[in-house]
Amino acid sequence: MESAIPLHLETTRTRHKRVPDDYQPPYPSFVARYKPAVNRVVMAYFGLQYSGAAPPGAMQALKDLAGLFAGEGGPSHWDRASYADQAGYDNVVTVAYWDDVTRFDAWFAPAREAWTGRVREGVGTFVEVLRPVVARHETLFSSLDRPEGVAVIADGMSGEVQEHAYWGGMRDRIPLSQTDAMAPGGSPELIRDGARLRVKAHDNLCLIRSGQDWSDTEASERKLYLDDVEPVLREGMDFLRDEGLAIGCYANRYMNVIAADGSASEKSYGQSWWKSLAALERWAESHPTHVRIFGAAMKYLSTLGPSAKLRLYHEVTVAAADEQFFEYLNCHAKTGMLAAVETVTA
Repeated sequence: MESAIPLHLETTRTRHKRVPDDYQPPYPSFVARYKPAVNRVVMAYFGLQYSGAAPPGAMQALKDLAGLFAGEGGPSHWDRASYADQAGYDNVVTVAYWDDVTRFDAWFAPAREAWTGRVREGVGTFVEVLRPVVARHETLFSSLDRPEGVAVIADGMSGEVQEHAYWGGMRDRIPLSQTDAMAPGGSPELIRDGARLRVKAHDNLCLIRSGQDWSDTEASERKLYLDDVEPVLREGMDFLRDEGLAIGCYANRYMNVIAADGSASEKSYGQSWWKSLAALERWAESHPTHVRIFGAAMKYLSTLGPSAKLRLYHEVTVAAADEQFFEYLNCHAKTGMLAAVETVTA
């Protein structure tokens, strides 16, 4: 049994784990392992937004973005997903990952201007970037052989890890939690740059991407997931999207992954910005919407046991203030971290 925290990031604890050293989790889970030389990763969310039928410029913008990704310094991995937000706008979100910040910085300067520096009729664009040191980041996977998200750019997967299947495991997997409470500091501020709006968030902002892949399931398991689990998950995701601000969730997107050929896939993920890891933990542990998600998932897994083919994963980052960048052009006032700012006026 391994620790989720890699050996080179282990330190003398001043804050203790939620479980004793001899804790044995009830089922196996795994985490992504980066090469020790990787000090930071970059996760950049490029969003495109429109209302009604897709304007001609929308599809061209997505093609242009893919071209930027294929250019020098582009990401090691990217994927694309779509969703309808609380204002009824359609959004396409492309998330890209780097393990070399210098390469990203050189690539991002012109890419940013091409994405949020250019007005397109009927189209809003945004970019949301975190570039955390790896000590502020954790992952968790139910299986070894299909990494998703940031784990695709990792060196590989761990063996079975100890810190999971209990409340507090998410925090215990983040190396910084050994010595730091990771409490938030400050309030989000709006900065205007011509037509562009930037949000300066605050220290220890939290991001979670949490995904599901039912592409390997057979008919009976797929029906069980889509009939009994997914609707409960969607209800919780919609609550966070529409009412999450009151409990510390600035924004939530529940997205369907788009396959490489542009078709719909049998994958989805929720992606949300939180005031703090503690706020995310409170929702997960005690809010009725997540209690129902957890209950439906446990019933599903206990019914199927080891034969379950559903794959689950997540990645969580608690970012320092200087590791964040949020910028929006021609987007509605509840888009992403704009929702965290009290008033956004024209």
